[in-house]
Amino acid sequence: MSALEWFAHKSLGGGIFWIQERFYESGNRANIWLVRGSQRDVVIDTGLGLRSLPDYLRLAGLLGPGAPEEKGAESAPPAGEPLAGQRPLLAVATHVHFDHAGGLHQFPEVAVHSAEAPALRRGDNYEAVTWLSDGEVVRQPSPGWSARHFRVRPVQPTHVLQEGDVISLGDRELTVMHMPGHSRGSICLHDSERKILFSGDVVYDGSMIDWLPYSRINDYVASCQRLIELANRGLVEKVLPGHFNTFGAERLSHLASNYISNAGICHKVSTCAMRSVASLALRATNSRSTS
Repeated sequence: MSALEWFAHKSLGGGIFWIQERFYESGNRANIWLVRGSQRDVVIDTGLGLRSLPDYLRLAGLLGPGAPEEKGAESAPPAGEPLAGQRPLLAVATHVHFDHAGGLHQFPEVAVHSAEAPALRRGDNYEAVTWLSDGEVVRQPSPGWSARHFRVRPVQPTHVLQEGDVISLGDRELTVMHMPGHSRGSICLHDSERKILFSGDVVYDGSMIDWLPYSRINDYVASCQRLIELANRGLVEKVLPGHFNTFGAERLSHLASNYISNAGICHKVSTCAMRSVASLALRATNSRSTS
């Protein structure tokens, strides 16, 4: 299967494109965001990496000068044809979980928060929470492919991010906000001029997951308090999350407030039990995949 078949995209306007893996039918299917700038383009999260995301971006006409806001595969340049004047392309991982970081190895420039850079370097599929089933991938990306052998590959990050770092695209800037809780290196990227927040898995319009091996409820509460402050101060008008649909400031505040209100003793006890089960399952899964 070609990259053009595997992915699909939609323009949100303003140089932002929403990309998904068409044949990964799972609640874990991550949103991939392409943000085009005047001097640099940024891909925020990269999906599973089962087909080449850079090839898709090129063949779908989403890179290079003057790429249109709406352009499909039918108007792609011929395979192998270079794009004149293509800007540097940086892949940023909001965190290293498999559904977001599986395709990082396809990019020459990769950025991740310092807390998860060691896990990315060693290809730590326990921290990457790598669990994928054949049933979730409804069309084989290549002949003989099996989820049993899927791994997040080791990647040497070229950019190690910290709180407050600014990624400049020329005509726009994305500020790194370290928001641990879901994972220890989770980040959001904030375009303060346009009041857009790329939130990764820190917040999305669904049940927020805090029972994974490196999840921490107290950290998550603090991150949610920061999200509420962003909404209350009018610094965010649109959230582009790691999963599901986009939403606005009012929904952002509601989701964050709801998490805080439910993060009591009973929640912490049940989460601790779930984390233990998840850790055992992950260790068993990764043991089988390497045997």
